[in-house]
Amino acid sequence: MARCDNCEAAKNLWRLSLVLCILFLIISCSSTRYERYPRTEYGIASWYGSDFHGKYTSSGEKFNMYAMTCAHRKYPFGSVLKITNVTNNKSIDCIVNDRGPFVGGRDIDLSYAAARDIGMIGQGTGQVKIEYLGRDEAYIKEVKYLSETGPFTIQVGAFEELPNARRLERALEMRYKHVYITESLLNGRTFYRVRIGKFLTREDANNLARMLADEGYRVLITRYEEKI
Repeated sequence: MARCDNCEAAKNLWRLSLVLCILFLIISCSSTRYERYPRTEYGIASWYGSDFHGKYTSSGEKFNMYAMTCAHRKYPFGSVLKITNVTNNKSIDCIVNDRGPFVGGRDIDLSYAAARDIGMIGQGTGQVKIEYLGRDEAYIKEVKYLSETGPFTIQVGAFEELPNARRLERALEMRYKHVYITESLLNGRTFYRVRIGKFLTREDANNLARMLADEGYRVLITRYEEKI
């Protein structure tokens, strides 16, 4: 009888271990989705200000040169970065809400206020330490749908000013292929729509759309139209 009791106890312990392993994997996957980004790295920072003040960033927010924000090529929107000027050890925390820099040899673009607070305005560019602190997940978006029949495309933005559309197109091309712009007339107003790809099935479009939405882009799956 004791031997049977020991067998049952061993089975229960095995079941408990299996459940704990599964829970560990679930928690690890959900909490480390963005931990693949380096915790600390060094790079060259530049800054942007009045020329872009009030214009749309890649995340859809309007750029405010006096806010603590920055542009980066890879971190998802909402990422909080600690930026330290290695020449004077001054630091600030800023949030990624834009893509860039577009100039080679630079790794991060700071807002005017962020660059000012670490003493980088006069020198224009400088070496900084970049530390990833986490992410504001409010930046994660939901995929929206406008069409139920294909072929499909993914719309990431629509603008009345072509330069805004071109800037988003350039930002998307840092990571994605088949980015294009369509021009359309609606109620007497011209809109420039920034879109990605042509998909025969909604499932195919949805796979990329979810990736974009998770990165922080506002995405809409709609019917594909030939580029004008």
